[in-house]
Amino acid sequence: MSDRMTQFDKALLGLRSLVMSGEFAGSARLSEVALAERLGLSRTPLRQAMDRLVAEGLLERIETGGCRAARFTLDDINDAIELRGVIEGTAARLAAERGPEPESLAEAQLVLDRIDRALDRADHIDFDAYILENAEFHRILARLAGSQLIQREADRVSRLPLASPSAFLREQELIPDFSASLLRAQHQHRAILEAIRAREGARAEHLAREHARLARRNLDYLANAGPAVATRVPGLSLLSAD
Repeated sequence: MSDRMTQFDKALLGLRSLVMSGEFAGSARLSEVALAERLGLSRTPLRQAMDRLVAEGLLERIETGGCRAARFTLDDINDAIELRGVIEGTAARLAAERGPEPESLAEAQLVLDRIDRALDRADHIDFDAYILENAEFHRILARLAGSQLIQREADRVSRLPLASPSAFLREQELIPDFSASLLRAQHQHRAILEAIRAREGARAEHLAREHARLARRNLDYLANAGPAVATRVPGLSLLSAD
């Protein structure tokens, strides 16, 4: 990786983290000079990162110049989660209809086996392992259809705040019965993969869309849990009351 690319990655990760943590007031124009100093970067990779976050929807252009942090309604995020379900459901259906590569199916199976091990003890769930493997399963699911377009769109929608498959996984202590919800999610993972393997396209699509709706239930709970929670869940501070 080139030094220029490394600086861009640093700018992108740093800026995204600041936006998601609610560092910027919704109406405030982001200062390139202050941000470059804060992140220890030149303004060129910072501007590139800002362009990327505008494309992702986390930042929006101001008519008078510059950018500000975007704001989202609860309906916006629910729509984004629903859209992720549509894209992943389409990926699952096409994978079942077209027949995925055996190597990819085997890879997905190994990931689910590792998730089983992470959930093996109800009194001591390995959340770090679950987060890692859950993200990997969703990456594999997006590519099982063999479509770069679907992969790209799944990645894009997952970058919207709170729409990622892993959006709420680090806030397990904030959500009642969270361990049980992880077990339900894993059951759905296996059902999706079984439907794809059995070439049951409609069933695979339905299961994937229902799976995404688990995130909507978690979002609804956290969005109504009070202002103190907003600072603990990345992206939740971007919700507006409108």
